[in-house]
Amino acid sequence: MQRRISKRARFRPALTGPQARIAGIALMCAAVFCFTLLDTTAKVLIHHMSTLQVVWGRYVSHFFLSLIFINPWTTPGILKTKRPWLQIGRSTLLLLSTVFNFIALHFLQLDQTSSIGFTTPLFVALFAGPLLGEWIGPRRWVAILIGFAGVLLVTRPGGGGIHPAAAFSVLSALSYALYSLSTRVLASYDSTATTVFYSALVGAIATSAPLPFAWTTPDSLWLVIAMLTTGVYGWIGHLFLTMAHRRAPAPILAPFMYTQIVWMIASGFLVFGDKPSAWTLAGVAIVIASGLYLLYREQRMKAKESLEAQALVEE
Repeated sequence: MQRRISKRARFRPALTGPQARIAGIALMCAAVFCFTLLDTTAKVLIHHMSTLQVVWGRYVSHFFLSLIFINPWTTPGILKTKRPWLQIGRSTLLLLSTVFNFIALHFLQLDQTSSIGFTTPLFVALFAGPLLGEWIGPRRWVAILIGFAGVLLVTRPGGGGIHPAAAFSVLSALSYALYSLSTRVLASYDSTATTVFYSALVGAIATSAPLPFAWTTPDSLWLVIAMLTTGVYGWIGHLFLTMAHRRAPAPILAPFMYTQIVWMIASGFLVFGDKPSAWTLAGVAIVIASGLYLLYREQRMKAKESLEAQALVEE
């Protein structure tokens, strides 16, 4: 029997070519905007309750929202994994990245935490060799060193720079880089649905256990709503991110990830009255340039390897 198709679906053309890429770019910008809302809300909440409580609200609301769409009943076998310890370790790294970021947000401006957070691609390139065997050449080593020099401009250690809590931003970026690398490994063993489900599940369980020792009863309804919306922002942001990568290649999307610094500066000024310093702007420019160069070199190397493989096949 032929399926009935609604008029809307019948006359709605699928996005292809340039249209798909434009849609992917728009979704990427929307995703980083959601992540900005998440960090802004978390920074507000941390001044009213413990960091653990804010992280718990972010993970629990994210978990229950995910449970509506991905659960053991609608997706049988979702809890089955070929690498259980790696799943738990990967989820723990994501949790640690969130915890470190929220601790840093208590003391730093939004533009400062995001500037340091942009070092994640540098850490990925740095550890991809020893962990995945994806070794980098001298040009990318130089790009990494220059990128970390940009971080020194932002933090200015020992020179009257920002709060020492900047170290937590670095730890957050490092944890997220290791999380990204472990995600690559798990892609060969488990489905995306399984990996996503474990991310939310482990975070919700790990933060719920010690919560009674750090719980502070919110003194207003808006604080409760704000706690729940952190998970909503994170869930929608990751949804937009996934949709973006389905419509456009990663090299096209990656530069637009850095538009988050614009949202962070605007949010920091509107909500907290913070203005970025010249040091922060100079440092983030260097970090972004280094990240884009690493992406460019990676694509060049992949293209070269693809041509060499094709030549071998033709021979």
